[in-house]
Amino acid sequence: MERFQPLLTDDTEVITNSYVSDVTLGSGKTLALITLDNGKDHTRPNTLGPQTLLQFAATLDELKQRATNKEIHAVAVTGKPYYLAAGADLSKVQQIKARQVGRLIAELGHYALEKLDDLGVPSFVFINGLALGGGLEVALNANYRTVNSAAPAIALPEVFLGLIPGWGGAYLLPNLIGIRNALKVIIENPLKQNRMLKPQEVLELGIADVMFDSPRFLEESLAWADQVLNGKKIKRKNEPGKVEKATVWSPAVAIARKTVQQKLGSVPLSPYAALDLIDAAKSGSKADAFKREDQAIEDLIASDQFRASIYSFNLVQKHAKNPSGAPDKKLAVPVTKVGVLGAGLMASQFALLFLRRLEVPVVITDVSQERIDKGISYIINELDKLVEKGRLSTDDRNRYAGNISGSLDYAAFSDCDWVIEAVFEELKIKQDVFAELEKHVSENCILATNTSSLSVEQIASKLQKPERVVGFHFFNPVAVMPLVEVVRAPKSSDEAVATAMNVAKNLKKTAVITADAAGFVVNRLLGYLLGEAMRAVDEGASFEQVADAIAPLGLPMNPFDLLELVGLKVGAHVLDSMHAFNSDRFYASENLHKLAEYGKLTERDAKGNIKGYDKKAIEIVGNASGKGRSAAEIFDAVNVGLAKEVHLMLQEGVVATAQDIDLSMIMGAAWPFHLGGITPYLDRSGASKQAFGGSFHDPMIIGVRD
Repeated sequence: MERFQPLLTDDTEVITNSYVSDVTLGSGKTLALITLDNGKDHTRPNTLGPQTLLQFAATLDELKQRATNKEIHAVAVTGKPYYLAAGADLSKVQQIKARQVGRLIAELGHYALEKLDDLGVPSFVFINGLALGGGLEVALNANYRTVNSAAPAIALPEVFLGLIPGWGGAYLLPNLIGIRNALKVIIENPLKQNRMLKPQEVLELGIADVMFDSPRFLEESLAWADQVLNGKKIKRKNEPGKVEKATVWSPAVAIARKTVQQKLGSVPLSPYAALDLIDAAKSGSKADAFKREDQAIEDLIASDQFRASIYSFNLVQKHAKNPSGAPDKKLAVPVTKVGVLGAGLMASQFALLFLRRLEVPVVITDVSQERIDKGISYIINELDKLVEKGRLSTDDRNRYAGNISGSLDYAAFSDCDWVIEAVFEELKIKQDVFAELEKHVSENCILATNTSSLSVEQIASKLQKPERVVGFHFFNPVAVMPLVEVVRAPKSSDEAVATAMNVAKNLKKTAVITADAAGFVVNRLLGYLLGEAMRAVDEGASFEQVADAIAPLGLPMNPFDLLELVGLKVGAHVLDSMHAFNSDRFYASENLHKLAEYGKLTERDAKGNIKGYDKKAIEIVGNASGKGRSAAEIFDAVNVGLAKEVHLMLQEGVVATAQDIDLSMIMGAAWPFHLGGITPYLDRSGASKQAFGGSFHDPMIIGVRD
């Protein structure tokens, strides 16, 4: 259509074609089956660009005419093997300059997909594989849906990317599965590190009407469609009725809005835009709802936050898969058995992760048999919990349990290829543990340290083969946080680093290679931020004033909640370590040590929710008067200081690129996606220019309003 011509200027779109074949069903009726296929086999999922959507729309128009002519009795859509569609083609989205183009993208999606509900015959979508964003919205626009039990992931991740489900999802989904379920899919899951749905959940929520197993998924879907065409009644238990819309709908949205406010503050645009659309979806026409989605997409695509989010998305999807400075993968030592030095909580979490992801034998040790037994008991209990939740089969549980062992004798580590230590954060203890271990392991065994603040080079200094040691810094909680900082000490071999990178990949973690520098990346920047927060408190500002001053950063929690989460003693230790690294730039607080001895900062209710700051904690720091620098002064100092520190890190070669720092903060510190990484944010805010008179990026590339 002529009005969509402005979208057709890109001749590099990988077009997902709509191939039609007629299928004669068991009843003798004819179903026209559209197969979406971009011709890239398994190397690239189907995506929905402008030319793809226009071809899809034209195909549906032809099929509508055939339905009018009584040539076909139904239309179904499915995808090439493993993929329905991975959503809109976002490869060129950062080049969008005009608001009109953003609106046309939304309107084209509605124009094409809505035709599935206006064919004159029933429409089906057979969700055979991956279905994300616009891919799932293809299914939502149809009348009926089946899902393959082997589909790897199904979701509406738009809010995670700074958008909203804009091709019908914000209206169709809540009216299909009810308000609470829709809020989970559209708001809650994207904000939980972009959680995806499994096919069973898709069925239970009511997104799909029925689930079939592979490899007979298509045949069974066709047979089921035939039954529907011949009168089979479809009951949808979660479809909302008038009572839900009148009494439950708006209160549920209000609760979700409050939760988003508590978690993210008021800075992000997309969650609130999505909540507005979902709230409005309880009434009115589909046409009006789609116009609201068009407007929301236009506004969001024109925003700085969206382009910043796409920068973050590209970091996570592309840069993370090609880490800077990684040695040849072929140098990695095959890991067939893992050793864990320590049996405390962190070490036990390591062991559990290695058991489940590497699926190799794991042996743990500690200073006493009692501690070893306690560690193994924790691991077994966690496996049992996973079985109870349906996330682990009994057979896998038994296999993992059979692979865990403990020993006080280092001889049990003799056949390990990879050993990681998680002992007390004290240099001499780590040195002595590794020195003793080296007597028992093979020459090729790689030794990893989880230190967060000590020098990897010094930890390895007493070894005969210091080149076998590499830093492997996890973040807590181990199973959840996706980042591992792989620390290359001056003597670390390529084999050690390559092995660490391969282990991280097999653990399904994102790895960033850093130099052996104080705090590496994440703790160096968080150490600075926490230090400046405590400096402001020590100068007389209240906890609330400092938290409010730093809130515009949009971090998932304020500095004091973060300190309490990681532990006040750990926080004080980190600040002391960074202060020892450079006393001019990093602040260490005596008050924080006093708070650590006291043990808490906040008052919490029975559910663990924060009610306010503890009176005794306020007395300890003596800041009840709330004096000190203004919020603007605190915020400006933090921003400029972070820019200086990032600039120094790049000059010192702590990492290879600014993108490595951005990726580390997104994956290791939950730096908000909508801010687009810390370096483009510091450019946009002007802090880079104030700090060193330059920028980390060309300001025209990332998140600057046209």
